[in-house]
Amino acid sequence: MELFEIVSFLDDYLNISAFREASNGLQVEGCREVEKVAFAVDASLDAFLLAVEADADMLVTHHGIIWGSISSVRGIIQQRLRFLLENELSLYTAHLPLDAHPEIGNNAMILRSVGVEPEEPFGYHGSEAIGYAGKAEKEFDEILEALEEKFGETGYLKFGDDVVRKVAAVSGRGAFSLPEAVEKRVDLLMTGEAEHSAYHIAKEGNINVIFLGHYRSETPGIRALMRVVEDKLGLDVEFIEVPTGL
Repeated sequence: MELFEIVSFLDDYLNISAFREASNGLQVEGCREVEKVAFAVDASLDAFLLAVEADADMLVTHHGIIWGSISSVRGIIQQRLRFLLENELSLYTAHLPLDAHPEIGNNAMILRSVGVEPEEPFGYHGSEAIGYAGKAEKEFDEILEALEEKFGETGYLKFGDDVVRKVAAVSGRGAFSLPEAVEKRVDLLMTGEAEHSAYHIAKEGNINVIFLGHYRSETPGIRALMRVVEDKLGLDVEFIEVPTGL
């Protein structure tokens, strides 16, 4: 399939144009004909190498290598760009659009993994909501068990009620949304990174927080997008696992 057919499909499906963030879309143009697409959380040399070893012509990631603009091509950025161009490996990135997507986005899928439907936008990043909140009637321990079964061992702060009635999810570095969660009477915030500043906000706000890990909290969306590309475009796909442990 022609590269820009895939790019057009992804741009439309992910509603790329709705986000002001400049780090989304086709970041590096490689081979014009694509037979196999690899997917990964991070645009790293490790992921690039594994994508080439898997005979992929294109790599789709959540975190890209260009965040707004490039001021110089040297060091790590030079190494990454050189590898991509020399191997004609296209790089497409979907950051906030993949967090916010209502069907296959990280946050909608984290909520659904504990039996909660995403009902309202949550986690405002400027004027854009990248997370979701929904209603529940579940024990905190029940939710924790379900998350650990799916994502592995988690960290948590238990400062709220045992019964959780409103749940929110903001993947990655989502602890920034804790004040919003307190204001909106959320009982449990599920996020990625465990941040030092979250402790006192959670304690003083009487709220529960579960930390899935940044990497693990942002695998659901990219894996789901891979399945969409496979089903809708009929392309060969492969997920590239490069966990950071963080």
